[in-house]
Amino acid sequence: MLIVFGNVAVLAENVTMVTEFLLLGFSSLGDIQLVLFVVFLFLYLAILSGNVTIVSVIRLDKSLHTPMYFFLGILSTSETCYTFVILPKILVNLFSVARTISFNCCAIQMFFFLGFAITNCLLLGVMGYDHYAAICHPLHYPILMSWQVCGILGALCGIGGFLASLTVVYLVFSLPFCSANKVNHYFCDISPVIRLACTNTDAHEFVIFICGVLVLVIPFLFICVSYICILRTILKIPSAEGRRKAFSTCASHLTVVIIHYGCASYIYLRPTANYVSNKDRLVTVTYTIVTPLLNPMVYSLRNKDVQVAIRKVLGKKGSLKLYD
Repeated sequence: MLIVFGNVAVLAENVTMVTEFLLLGFSSLGDIQLVLFVVFLFLYLAILSGNVTIVSVIRLDKSLHTPMYFFLGILSTSETCYTFVILPKILVNLFSVARTISFNCCAIQMFFFLGFAITNCLLLGVMGYDHYAAICHPLHYPILMSWQVCGILGALCGIGGFLASLTVVYLVFSLPFCSANKVNHYFCDISPVIRLACTNTDAHEFVIFICGVLVLVIPFLFICVSYICILRTILKIPSAEGRRKAFSTCASHLTVVIIHYGCASYIYLRPTANYVSNKDRLVTVTYTIVTPLLNPMVYSLRNKDVQVAIRKVLGKKGSLKLYD
């Protein structure tokens, strides 16, 4: 028999099971929460507008219908969804007294957050391969990165991301959660939630760690190998302008890779016992909010092709208004 009292359920055998969690988030910051609300709202709107602009321009300008921008468009879409899973709830909680989230909603939030996050990791790996194929094998590039291949790689990133996420979420939420329900974080992330389980979690954490290695370390090593080959090829380019253009193309991707993989590895590739709430929350803010903001700014808006395409699209809209 199950009897529900507030945010816990009590079984007939006197075992208390959690039915909802309390997200502590930034509750300890007091009056600063209002400032955080304004900052996060501004960043959220900037992320949405930046990524939506990139996706729209790539879709509307035929000159950007290439594998590189195809993957960039998927990445921008994934980044938008990624922040949509987290930021609206943060904004609500900053003004809410009861910062609760139901057990099922917590699992759903973690599933979509990890799904899009892992998809982003895999996409960055594929984009590294795209750069490798374009620079090291330019003659074979149309075959290596045909639209069929691009479609398959994009689909595999999404499927792989959400399958890995489903595995991790099952491992976390199949554990028993008793009276402890205070999540020392601003969303349902792995370490803060699994620490509340009222049983030994070592076996589950080990499997989660293996998943982390598969989706973080292996793609990162793949990117490193790709860039070693790219560097060797770039150094053989005779013209300084050619080398500069090749380095410029890769620099934006490397910036996003280092920030994204660096922060994610720091959080997920270590034992849960080493979780330090304040420091880790700051690192988490970097890859949940700052990285999606960097994507349109560093990766795209600094790109001359994208800048020209944006001006072209805006010019077309201006011309249409004149004829109306």
